[in-house]
Formats: sequence, structure tokens, C-alpha cells
Amino acid sequence: MKLSFLIYSYFPYGGQQRDFLRIAERCVLKGYAADVYTLSWQGDVPKNLNVTIVPVKALTKVGLYRKYTSWVFRHLRSKGPSVVVGFNKMPGLDLYFAADPCFMEKTENQRGPYYKFTSRYRHFAEYENAVFGENQTTKIMVLTAQQRQDFEKYYPDSARRMHDLPPGIDLDRRLDYQRETKRLAFREKFSITEDKIVLLQIGSGFKVKGIDRSLKAVASLPFELRERVIFILVGKDKPTKVLKLADDLAIRDRLVIVPGSEDIPDFLAGSDLMLHPAYRESAGHVLLEAMVSGLPVLTTSTCGYAWHIEQAKSGLVCTEPFSQDELNHKLSLMIKNENEINWSENGLKYERENDLYSLHEKAANLIDKFAENMK
Repeated sequence: MKLSFLIYSYFPYGGQQRDFLRIAERCVLKGYAADVYTLSWQGDVPKNLNVTIVPVKALTKVGLYRKYTSWVFRHLRSKGPSVVVGFNKMPGLDLYFAADPCFMEKTENQRGPYYKFTSRYRHFAEYENAVFGENQTTKIMVLTAQQRQDFEKYYPDSARRMHDLPPGIDLDRRLDYQRETKRLAFREKFSITEDKIVLLQIGSGFKVKGIDRSLKAVASLPFELRERVIFILVGKDKPTKVLKLADDLAIRDRLVIVPGSEDIPDFLAGSDLMLHPAYRESAGHVLLEAMVSGLPVLTTSTCGYAWHIEQAKSGLVCTEPFSQDELNHKLSLMIKNENEINWSENGLKYERENDLYSLHEKAANLIDKFAENMK
């Protein structure tokens, strides 16, 4: 039995992309042949995956996605049976990995009243319904309780087809005894003295990750704190708007932008606080990566894994609806740590007592079970 993995794009630093690759590789280890269909692939192609760049073009993303779907399923029909695993919502999937939030929930809370009259809305509503709608058969892998709640609200019938997955953090995020050594090396590399406070944010797609919120929070700090802060942003996106906002807020000298990096454990070790006030995120791997490395976290409740930060008491979570004043206050509080809370030790204790690593293996097991039932 072959497996066909469908993902619109692959690049090395995205959470969705990382999960896809880890799951696909585990399926190959179970003995499956794995074909991958994508519109673009950045970085090295693993030798154990057969990657096809789908040869379609369109003037809009909606047009491109529809042409992609049409081409892929026409191609699959000509190749014989396979289990189709999607990492984006679209018709025809046997299994769907819910890397994205509920589109209908996002429309209801983040879009204006006229958005429902657009072709973009019609497309994404149709494609989400093709996975979650009544009488559909796609098996759904969900990442967080909040995500499940959102989907069940708009698609009650889908609950019986959902499978909950634990987080899937890479073990190399656990620094253990290496933390201090890596911290010193990182700070030497970037010429950062120990009196400086390093705020770290990691994530590609600067707009949805709330970089504007982070910059405003840094700018709001009292002068004596702001002068000690270095805000390091690691991610792959166009930095133009970020740099302009930093200029407008007069904190350009506090900002360092690093394109996507393979050395994330070094950044986690060398920093003092993870800042991640995303607008909305299904999971948010970086929150748990920070936790298991001993780095305190300041985030928003709209991130799926923010629940773990609250349970662990490994940082602070801003409430919904979002308030910039609340973020500003909590950032200042965490830097000063006036309550002397040991967020770092709390996070490490939580990591020792909970499963934060097995997502990819359990997802591969679900795919394997589905494939076995098809034989």
C-alpha cells in the first residue's frame, strides 16, 4: 500500500512542514512507499520520499489550490490505490492532519461582515466542509483541545472522526546539562553581555505571529529596561514592515532579525524569555520547545499549546480578547520577575511528568492502522 502526502508547500522552518516530514519519515520506516505532492519545496529532498512538484500555475492562491487539487487527484486515479494524507484541507482526503485552525471560527472572529461574499471565503469554506462536513469520511488528527472545540462547534458530526494527538517536540530541544555551555557560546557569538535581556520570538509568517504586538510591548518598557533588551526575531518572511514599525517605535536598535535557522536550541539557550503573542495558532510548537529548554514563555490564549504553559506555570498567558496593555504589563512583570516565580523550573518539571514528544509516532500509527484496514 502506498501513501500519498499532500501539502501545498514545504520549507524547513514551518511547524506544519516539520510535522509532515517527521510523520512521513516514520511511515517509511514502517515499510510504506511515500509519494509527496506539493506546489513548492525548499531545501534538501529526503531520499526516502518521492516528491512531485505539481506543475500548475494561477493568478490567485485560490485558483492555484483548485488547480493543484484537480491535478493531484486526476494523477492519483491513474496510479492505483493509495492512502491520501492531507496537511491542508481539501476534498478527497482519507486522513487530515489539522495543522490549521478552524476556518469558520476564524471568519466569525477575525473577518468583517462582507468577507463571506468573497470568492476566497467560498473556496476555503468549501474545502473545510469537504473534510469536516456532515456525511464526510475523512479521519481527522487534531492537536489541541481548543482546536477540537472549535471544529465541533461548526461541524458537530465530525467529532466521531477526530483523533487527539499529543505534542511532538524534538528531543534536541531538551538542553539538560548543555544549557549553560550553549548559553555562553550563543552570547559570545552575538556579542551579547550577561547584563542584557534577550527576548526571543520564533516563527515564519510575521503578521499572524503577532510581531507587531511584540514590538509595541518592547517599546512600552521603561527606559532603563528597554535599553537592556535585545529582541531577536528568528523566522522566514519579508522584514520590511517589521523594520518600519521598529523605526516608528524608535526601537530599531533593539531588534535583530535572523532568517530561519537550524540552530534553534542555541537561541533557546541564549535567551531569557520567549515572546509569542500570536493572533491565532492551532498549536504553537515553539511554546513547548521553550518550556522543555527551560525558557519562560509569554504568549496569548489563542495559541493551542498556551494551555500547557498555564498548566505548567512556566510563563504567563494573555487573555482573549487581546489587550496590548495586558501584554505590555506582563512583559515588564516577567522581566522584573517581582513575584520571583521559577518559571524555568516549573516548565522542566512539567516536561518530566507529561508526554510532549510522541505526536509523530502516534500519527504514523493512525495512518498505518487506516492502511491496514484498507487492504
